[in-house]
Amino acid sequence: MKKIGFLSFGHWTPSPQSGTRSAADALLQSIDLAVAAEELGADGAYFRVHHFARQLSSPFPLLAAVGAKTRKIEIGTGVIDMRYENPLYMAEDAGAADLISGGRLQLGISRGSPEQVIDGWRYFGYQPADGENEADMARRHTEVLLDTLRGEGFAKPNPQPMFPNPPGLLRPEPYSEGLRERIWWGAGSNATAVWAAKLGMNLQSSTLKDDETGEPFHIQQAKQIRAYRDAWAEAGHTRTPRVSVSRSIFALMDNRDRAYFGGSSNDSDKVGFLDEKTRAIFGRSYAAEPDKLIEQLKKDEAIAEADTLLLTVPNQLGVDYNVHVIDAILKHVAPAMGWRD
Repeated sequence: MKKIGFLSFGHWTPSPQSGTRSAADALLQSIDLAVAAEELGADGAYFRVHHFARQLSSPFPLLAAVGAKTRKIEIGTGVIDMRYENPLYMAEDAGAADLISGGRLQLGISRGSPEQVIDGWRYFGYQPADGENEADMARRHTEVLLDTLRGEGFAKPNPQPMFPNPPGLLRPEPYSEGLRERIWWGAGSNATAVWAAKLGMNLQSSTLKDDETGEPFHIQQAKQIRAYRDAWAEAGHTRTPRVSVSRSIFALMDNRDRAYFGGSSNDSDKVGFLDEKTRAIFGRSYAAEPDKLIEQLKKDEAIAEADTLLLTVPNQLGVDYNVHVIDAILKHVAPAMGWRD
């Protein structure tokens, strides 16, 4: 395990029980948590993107702000739903955020998950082409983005421009060198993991995936990662790919931790349906004293296969508590897991 970061969904609820009661709270607390996580020595600050929901939805202003406030920590997403994205505009936004951060952007994207509204991407002006479904559309948007991030010009310049142009065809600006190699695909199945490998994207695998074999979640996820790496090697890419997995992990250090998570009923995998066709398996959560936690995590095959672990955080419990959660893992669990070995 080389890197450990946090993953926040950025929930907010206008309730007295919530420490994050507005969209402004969610955004500003996300920045504060990233700054604090960097001070603790964490490797990454990642944010989930959902539309039509009281959660983080517009990642690039947040990523740019985090990049301006920090110096070392990786900043990323896990994941942006490509059904909703204009890939050229996204290339500009991502390039700007990456330049502001000094090349620390790790951009996780995917075809998305079931959303709060029916076909929400249609309200954003997108629809599948003839013969496509929404997943095909997301992958098409992705391929355009990846091609754009190569940095080659393709747009014919105006012969009488307002400002002088460089020679040749033009590309979206700003362009950030190296960002193309820091794009991650959030794969829900073995097949999409293989597809991501062929296109030269890193792999993000979350706390759920298609239930393809009936085996425990961590075993299926480990097999997904191995299939991805085999496809990467077969494609002939020259760099080493990166792989992350997400987990809900809580070290029970005090009575507050035990009150929040000590009686968790999520200590086993769950099986359900994402839609009428897709049977999915949801991975367990971990909550225990550090020594027991280490024993449990060492049995998780997918964590062993990955190079990056993203800790999902309960952001509505406030920045201070989440700093405590991250600090406990980094100090009392991560070293025994081979962190940064």
